[in-house]
Amino acid sequence: MRPELCSYDHVSAGKVREIYDSGDGSLLMVASDRISAYDFVLDTPIPDKGRVLTAMSAFWFDLLDVPNHLAGPADDERIPQQVLGRALICRNLDMVPFECVARGYLTGSGLKEYRRDGSVCGVDLPDGLTEASRLPEPIFTPATKAEIGDHDENVSFDVVEERLGSRRAAELRDATLHIYSTAAAHAEEKGVILADTKFEFGIDADGQLVLADEVLTPDSSRYWPADAYEEGRTQPSFDKQYVRNWLTGPKSGWNRKDGTPPPALPGSVVEATRERYIEAYERISGLRFSDWIGSCV
Repeated sequence: MRPELCSYDHVSAGKVREIYDSGDGSLLMVASDRISAYDFVLDTPIPDKGRVLTAMSAFWFDLLDVPNHLAGPADDERIPQQVLGRALICRNLDMVPFECVARGYLTGSGLKEYRRDGSVCGVDLPDGLTEASRLPEPIFTPATKAEIGDHDENVSFDVVEERLGSRRAAELRDATLHIYSTAAAHAEEKGVILADTKFEFGIDADGQLVLADEVLTPDSSRYWPADAYEEGRTQPSFDKQYVRNWLTGPKSGWNRKDGTPPPALPGSVVEATRERYIEAYERISGLRFSDWIGSCV
């Protein structure tokens, strides 16, 4: 008999996830269908998004040969039925206070910083790069973790060293770049470019660095179809960039600079986003999303 969600103590809420105390020293991490963009949590949910994020994370946690925070399988009996398929039982860790970002291509905030400074997070880059340029080698570009409604701030590696010490900072950088390179190679085999991604890490009771939260999902990563890649333009994507593009396009009517919340997403954008998330999972994992849903019934 699975427990009811109401039997667990609610610990915290993020932009997408809800965290509960499972009562046995571990945590229940539940992914919602909420979607965020430009530091706002949008009013319009994306159906099945929480399931896709959970399925994708479960796939990558299993594939990657690195310590992770899972404390049970995706069908663990401690997971309430009402959140089965979009929840995981996880270890309680001391979370590292930085987003650990790896970039293999130049876009987004990295491109803006490069155009201003010729570098990203203190990492000097060659002249002449443009939108979607492939970098000579992947770079580690950490960021601070912002509260809901605030913006993550890119910082240099020196800032991480000052906060955590040189040994831990180097461990974070090396782990981030190793995981990114492993994942990018796998995605490439599936016809997908992993342009960039962000990881979260925690420290366990033994002082070991542990990969945590979500991993390599369409929320935390930029995925591009390899067969459509063309340097110098915005790429089609399998992630929430589609929502960002609609919000900043002429059809939304939203003025991002005036501080007003974004408008509701139209049904066509909701469905197209849902389809992109599912396609990202199925392409990269080689599994059918319908099978994941079936395993949660």
